[in-house]
Amino acid sequence: MPASSGPTNSSKGIALAAFGALILTPDALFMRLSGMDGWQMMAWRGLCTGAMFWGIWLVLRRPGGGVRGLARPAAAVLVLAHFLNALLFPLGISSAPVAVVLLAVATMPVCAALMSRLVLGEPTSVRTWAAIAAVLTGIIIAVSEGHALSLDPAALLGAACGLGVALCLATTFVTLRRAPDLPLLPALGCGSALAGLMGLAITGPAQMTDGNVPSILVTGLVILPASFFALSSASRLTQAANVGLLMLLETVLGPAWVWLGLGEAPSERMLIGAAIVVGSLALYIAAPRRRRALPA
Repeated sequence: MPASSGPTNSSKGIALAAFGALILTPDALFMRLSGMDGWQMMAWRGLCTGAMFWGIWLVLRRPGGGVRGLARPAAAVLVLAHFLNALLFPLGISSAPVAVVLLAVATMPVCAALMSRLVLGEPTSVRTWAAIAAVLTGIIIAVSEGHALSLDPAALLGAACGLGVALCLATTFVTLRRAPDLPLLPALGCGSALAGLMGLAITGPAQMTDGNVPSILVTGLVILPASFFALSSASRLTQAANVGLLMLLETVLGPAWVWLGLGEAPSERMLIGAAIVVGSLALYIAAPRRRRALPA
Protein backbone atom coordinates (compact mmCIF):
# COMPACT_ATOMS: atom_id res chain seq x y z
CA MET A 1 0.00 0.00 0.00
CA PRO A 2 1.29 3.49 -0.73
CA ALA A 3 2.24 5.81 2.06
CA SER A 4 -0.25 8.30 3.41
CA SER A 5 -0.47 11.34 1.20
CA GLY A 6 -2.56 13.87 3.10
CA PRO A 7 -2.15 17.57 2.44
CA THR A 8 0.43 18.02 5.23
CA ASN A 9 2.59 15.10 4.13
CA SER A 10 2.32 16.14 0.49
CA SER A 11 3.45 19.70 1.31
CA LYS A 12 6.40 18.34 3.28
CA GLY A 13 7.27 16.03 0.40
CA ILE A 14 7.16 18.88 -2.13
CA ALA A 15 9.37 21.05 0.11
CA LEU A 16 11.84 18.18 0.58
CA ALA A 17 11.89 17.51 -3.18
CA ALA A 18 12.54 21.20 -3.89
CA PHE A 19 15.41 21.13 -1.40
CA GLY A 20 16.92 18.05 -3.03
CA ALA A 21 16.54 19.47 -6.52
CA LEU A 22 18.22 22.75 -5.55
CA ILE A 23 21.19 20.88 -4.04
CA LEU A 24 21.54 19.01 -7.33
CA THR A 25 21.70 22.15 -9.49
CA PRO A 26 25.51 22.79 -9.24
CA ASP A 27 26.29 19.16 -10.14
CA ALA A 28 27.01 19.95 -13.80
CA LEU A 29 29.44 22.73 -12.84
CA PHE A 30 31.60 20.43 -10.71
CA MET A 31 31.44 17.71 -13.38
CA ARG A 32 32.79 20.22 -15.91
CA LEU A 33 35.45 21.44 -13.47
CA SER A 34 36.68 17.88 -12.98
CA GLY A 35 37.78 17.58 -16.63
CA MET A 36 37.06 13.82 -16.53
CA ASP A 37 35.37 11.55 -19.07
CA GLY A 38 32.05 9.84 -18.46
CA TRP A 39 33.35 6.48 -17.20
CA GLN A 40 35.87 8.13 -14.91
CA MET A 41 33.21 10.40 -13.41
CA MET A 42 30.88 7.44 -12.99
CA ALA A 43 33.57 5.56 -11.07
CA TRP A 44 34.30 8.40 -8.65
CA ARG A 45 30.65 9.42 -8.19
CA GLY A 46 29.38 5.88 -7.76
CA LEU A 47 32.05 4.74 -5.30
CA CYS A 48 31.90 7.93 -3.22
CA THR A 49 28.10 8.07 -3.14
CA GLY A 50 27.83 4.38 -2.32
CA ALA A 51 30.33 4.76 0.53
CA MET A 52 28.43 7.78 1.89
CA PHE A 53 25.06 6.00 1.85
CA TRP A 54 26.44 2.90 3.57
CA GLY A 55 28.43 4.99 6.07
CA ILE A 56 25.42 7.08 7.06
CA TRP A 57 23.31 3.94 7.41
CA LEU A 58 25.89 2.30 9.69
CA VAL A 59 25.95 5.40 11.92
CA LEU A 60 22.19 5.99 12.06
CA ARG A 61 20.76 2.47 12.01
CA ARG A 62 18.63 1.45 14.94
CA PRO A 63 19.72 -1.38 17.28
CA GLY A 64 18.76 -4.65 15.68
CA GLY A 65 18.20 -2.98 12.31
CA GLY A 66 19.37 -5.13 9.44
CA VAL A 67 19.37 -5.24 5.69
CA ARG A 68 16.98 -8.15 5.30
CA GLY A 69 14.74 -5.81 3.37
CA LEU A 70 17.26 -5.86 0.52
CA ALA A 71 16.15 -9.42 -0.25
CA ARG A 72 12.68 -8.20 -1.24
CA PRO A 73 11.86 -7.93 -4.96
CA ALA A 74 11.00 -4.24 -4.54
CA ALA A 75 14.48 -3.58 -3.14
CA ALA A 76 16.07 -5.35 -6.11
CA VAL A 77 14.06 -3.07 -8.43
CA LEU A 78 15.28 -0.03 -6.48
CA VAL A 79 18.93 -1.12 -6.64
CA LEU A 80 18.71 -1.88 -10.37
CA ALA A 81 16.99 1.43 -11.16
CA HIS A 82 19.61 3.44 -9.26
CA PHE A 83 22.45 1.49 -10.90
CA LEU A 84 21.08 2.08 -14.41
CA ASN A 85 20.48 5.75 -13.65
CA ALA A 86 24.13 6.18 -12.60
CA LEU A 87 25.23 4.28 -15.72
CA LEU A 88 23.07 5.85 -18.43
CA PHE A 89 23.43 9.55 -17.62
CA PRO A 90 27.21 9.84 -18.13
CA LEU A 91 27.00 7.63 -21.21
CA GLY A 92 24.39 9.92 -22.73
CA ILE A 93 26.26 13.12 -21.87
CA SER A 94 29.54 11.77 -23.29
CA SER A 95 28.04 10.54 -26.57
CA ALA A 96 25.41 13.09 -27.64
CA PRO A 97 24.53 16.79 -27.58
CA VAL A 98 23.53 17.83 -24.06
CA ALA A 99 20.26 19.34 -25.34
CA VAL A 100 19.10 15.96 -26.67
CA VAL A 101 19.82 14.18 -23.38
CA LEU A 102 18.19 16.90 -21.25
CA LEU A 103 15.05 16.90 -23.36
CA ALA A 104 14.77 13.13 -22.94
CA VAL A 105 15.37 13.30 -19.17
CA ALA A 106 12.75 16.05 -18.94
CA THR A 107 10.06 13.47 -19.74
CA MET A 108 10.59 12.04 -16.25
CA PRO A 109 7.59 13.69 -14.52
CA VAL A 110 5.33 12.36 -17.30
CA CYS A 111 6.82 8.88 -16.83
CA ALA A 112 6.33 9.17 -13.07
CA ALA A 113 2.73 10.33 -13.43
CA LEU A 114 1.83 7.47 -15.80
CA MET A 115 3.70 4.89 -13.71
CA SER A 116 1.98 6.10 -10.53
CA ARG A 117 -1.37 5.70 -12.23
CA LEU A 118 -0.60 2.18 -13.47
CA VAL A 119 1.19 0.84 -10.38
CA LEU A 120 -0.38 2.76 -7.50
CA GLY A 121 -3.69 3.87 -8.94
CA GLU A 122 -2.85 7.51 -8.04
CA PRO A 123 -4.45 10.01 -10.43
CA THR A 124 -2.46 13.08 -11.43
CA SER A 125 -4.27 16.38 -10.93
CA VAL A 126 -5.01 18.82 -13.73
CA ARG A 127 -2.83 21.35 -11.90
CA THR A 128 0.14 18.96 -12.02
CA TRP A 129 -0.33 18.21 -15.73
CA ALA A 130 -0.54 21.96 -16.43
CA ALA A 131 2.69 22.53 -14.51
CA ILE A 132 4.38 19.66 -16.39
CA ALA A 133 3.32 21.17 -19.73
CA ALA A 134 4.58 24.64 -18.74
CA VAL A 135 7.91 23.31 -17.45
CA LEU A 136 8.54 21.15 -20.53
CA THR A 137 7.79 24.17 -22.73
CA GLY A 138 10.34 26.22 -20.80
CA ILE A 139 12.96 23.48 -21.06
CA ILE A 140 12.46 23.10 -24.82
CA ILE A 141 12.94 26.86 -25.22
CA ALA A 142 16.01 26.83 -22.95
CA VAL A 143 17.89 24.00 -24.65
CA SER A 144 16.80 24.50 -28.27
CA GLU A 145 19.03 27.53 -28.95
CA GLY A 146 17.05 27.97 -32.14
CA HIS A 147 18.69 24.94 -33.78
CA ALA A 148 16.97 21.80 -34.98
CA LEU A 149 17.96 18.72 -33.01
CA SER A 150 19.73 16.24 -35.27
CA LEU A 151 18.73 12.61 -35.39
CA ASP A 152 22.11 11.06 -36.15
CA PRO A 153 23.11 7.81 -34.39
CA ALA A 154 24.90 9.67 -31.56
CA ALA A 155 21.85 11.82 -30.91
CA LEU A 156 19.58 8.80 -30.95
CA LEU A 157 21.84 7.04 -28.45
CA GLY A 158 21.81 10.12 -26.20
CA ALA A 159 18.03 10.34 -26.41
CA ALA A 160 17.72 6.64 -25.54
CA CYS A 161 20.01 7.12 -22.53
CA GLY A 162 18.02 10.15 -21.42
CA LEU A 163 14.73 8.26 -21.67
CA GLY A 164 16.32 5.43 -19.72
CA VAL A 165 17.32 7.87 -16.97
CA ALA A 166 13.78 9.26 -16.88
CA LEU A 167 12.30 5.76 -16.54
CA CYS A 168 14.84 4.77 -13.86
CA LEU A 169 14.12 7.84 -11.75
CA ALA A 170 10.38 7.36 -12.11
CA THR A 171 10.77 3.71 -11.12
CA THR A 172 12.80 4.70 -8.04
CA PHE A 173 10.23 7.20 -6.82
CA VAL A 174 7.20 5.00 -7.51
CA THR A 175 8.86 1.99 -5.85
CA LEU A 176 9.57 4.00 -2.69
CA ARG A 177 6.03 5.37 -2.78
CA ARG A 178 4.64 1.84 -2.95
CA ALA A 179 7.02 0.33 -0.36
CA PRO A 180 8.06 3.15 2.01
CA ASP A 181 9.59 0.69 4.49
CA LEU A 182 12.39 -0.37 2.12
CA PRO A 183 15.95 0.18 3.46
CA LEU A 184 16.57 3.33 1.44
CA LEU A 185 20.22 4.04 2.24
CA PRO A 186 21.53 0.48 1.70
CA ALA A 187 19.57 0.13 -1.54
CA LEU A 188 20.85 3.40 -2.96
CA GLY A 189 24.32 2.52 -1.68
CA CYS A 190 24.29 -0.79 -3.53
CA GLY A 191 23.17 0.75 -6.80
CA SER A 192 25.76 3.53 -6.58
CA ALA A 193 28.59 1.16 -5.65
CA LEU A 194 27.80 -1.21 -8.52
CA ALA A 195 27.94 1.68 -11.01
CA GLY A 196 31.18 2.92 -9.45
CA LEU A 197 32.80 -0.50 -9.69
CA MET A 198 31.84 -0.77 -13.36
CA GLY A 199 33.28 2.69 -14.05
CA LEU A 200 36.48 1.76 -12.20
CA ALA A 201 36.86 -1.49 -14.16
CA ILE A 202 36.51 0.33 -17.49
CA THR A 203 38.64 3.37 -16.55
CA GLY A 204 41.40 1.47 -14.76
CA PRO A 205 43.04 2.52 -11.47
CA ALA A 206 45.95 4.23 -13.24
CA GLN A 207 43.65 6.79 -14.93
CA MET A 208 41.45 7.52 -11.92
CA THR A 209 43.48 10.53 -10.79
CA ASP A 210 43.53 12.21 -14.19
CA GLY A 211 41.69 15.51 -13.91
CA ASN A 212 40.51 17.61 -10.98
CA VAL A 213 39.78 15.05 -8.25
CA PRO A 214 38.53 17.53 -5.56
CA SER A 215 35.78 18.75 -7.90
CA ILE A 216 34.44 15.27 -8.55
CA LEU A 217 34.65 14.49 -4.83
CA VAL A 218 32.24 17.37 -4.15
CA THR A 219 29.67 15.70 -6.40
CA GLY A 220 30.22 12.20 -5.03
CA LEU A 221 30.49 13.01 -1.33
CA VAL A 222 28.10 15.96 -0.97
CA ILE A 223 25.81 16.79 -3.90
CA LEU A 224 24.62 13.34 -4.98
CA PRO A 225 24.12 11.77 -1.51
CA ALA A 226 22.27 14.80 -0.12
CA SER A 227 20.10 15.40 -3.18
CA PHE A 228 19.12 11.81 -3.92
CA PHE A 229 18.40 11.05 -0.27
CA ALA A 230 16.13 14.11 -0.07
CA LEU A 231 14.41 13.34 -3.39
CA SER A 232 13.95 9.66 -2.57
CA SER A 233 12.61 10.47 0.89
CA ALA A 234 10.22 13.03 -0.63
CA SER A 235 8.71 10.33 -2.85
CA ARG A 236 7.41 8.62 0.31
CA LEU A 237 5.41 11.75 1.21
CA THR A 238 4.11 13.05 -2.12
CA GLN A 239 3.32 11.73 -5.57
CA ALA A 240 6.21 10.70 -7.79
CA ALA A 241 5.06 13.19 -10.44
CA ASN A 242 5.60 16.05 -7.97
CA VAL A 243 9.15 14.89 -7.22
CA GLY A 244 9.91 14.48 -10.92
CA LEU A 245 8.52 17.92 -11.70
CA LEU A 246 10.73 19.65 -9.13
CA MET A 247 13.81 17.74 -10.30
CA LEU A 248 13.59 19.70 -13.55
CA LEU A 249 14.95 22.72 -11.67
CA GLU A 250 18.38 21.17 -12.26
CA THR A 251 17.88 21.27 -16.03
CA VAL A 252 17.63 25.05 -16.17
CA LEU A 253 19.53 26.18 -13.05
CA GLY A 254 22.51 23.92 -13.78
CA PRO A 255 23.66 26.11 -16.71
CA ALA A 256 23.39 29.16 -14.43
CA TRP A 257 25.98 27.62 -12.10
CA VAL A 258 28.20 26.90 -15.12
CA TRP A 259 27.84 30.55 -16.11
CA LEU A 260 28.91 31.72 -12.63
CA GLY A 261 31.77 29.24 -12.34
CA LEU A 262 33.14 29.12 -15.89
CA GLY A 263 31.89 32.35 -17.44
CA GLU A 264 29.78 30.58 -20.09
CA ALA A 265 26.97 33.10 -20.40
CA PRO A 266 23.50 31.66 -21.10
CA SER A 267 21.68 32.70 -24.23
CA GLU A 268 18.52 34.77 -24.30
CA ARG A 269 16.49 31.62 -25.01
CA MET A 270 18.00 29.89 -21.98
CA LEU A 271 17.09 32.81 -19.74
CA ILE A 272 13.53 32.89 -21.06
CA GLY A 273 13.13 29.14 -20.64
CA ALA A 274 14.61 29.25 -17.14
CA ALA A 275 12.19 32.01 -16.15
CA ILE A 276 9.24 29.93 -17.40
CA VAL A 277 10.41 26.84 -15.51
CA VAL A 278 11.19 28.59 -12.22
CA GLY A 279 8.02 30.71 -12.39
CA SER A 280 5.82 27.69 -13.15
CA LEU A 281 7.32 25.66 -10.30
CA ALA A 282 7.03 28.59 -7.89
CA LEU A 283 3.33 28.93 -8.68
CA TYR A 284 2.86 25.17 -8.40
CA ILE A 285 4.46 25.05 -4.94
CA ALA A 286 2.67 28.16 -3.67
CA ALA A 287 -0.83 27.25 -4.91
CA PRO A 288 -1.74 24.73 -2.14
CA ARG A 289 -0.61 27.14 0.57
CA ARG A 290 -2.70 29.95 -0.89
CA ARG A 291 -5.76 27.72 -0.91
CA ARG A 292 -5.24 26.72 2.74
CA ALA A 293 -4.79 30.38 3.70
CA LEU A 294 -8.17 31.41 2.27
CA PRO A 295 -10.91 31.91 4.89
CA ALA A 296 -13.61 29.27 5.03
